[in-house]
Amino acid sequence: MPAFKTDNFNDRLSAAAKARQTLMDRFRNQPKPDDPVVQQRLAEQKAIAEAREARIAERKAAKEAELARLAAEAAARKAEQDRLAAEARQRAIEDAARRAEEARALALENADRETRAQILDNEKRERALALAAEQKAARDARYAARKARKK
Repeated sequence: MPAFKTDNFNDRLSAAAKARQTLMDRFRNQPKPDDPVVQQRLAEQKAIAEAREARIAERKAAKEAELARLAAEAAARKAEQDRLAAEARQRAIEDAARRAEEARALALENADRETRAQILDNEKRERALALAAEQKAARDARYAARKARKK
């Protein structure tokens, strides 16, 4: 038995013609476009494509709805932050006004205390001067009495 069989030219030509004929038969045996099987397959493909488009549209709508929800949440967070910032500013203004009022009251109290202290100091000084004058007058009287006894 030979290891390699050599074909002659006519064998190769007939094999090629047979292959072409087989391809032509397969092509001719394919169902025509008006065949019910082809129509059914096209309808199935069309239904699959429409379902795919519907899913794509549904995903797109869901994505847009999610984006809108996220935007609304972001806007709500921003509004809440703005409200909290406004409240903080208002509290700061009220706190500053309260501190200013307390400082003014303390300044008035200190001024009143200083005024009262000055008045008290003036009264003490006047009493001290009056006491000193009385003591000098008493001393002068004693001195004058002593002089009068010696004469």
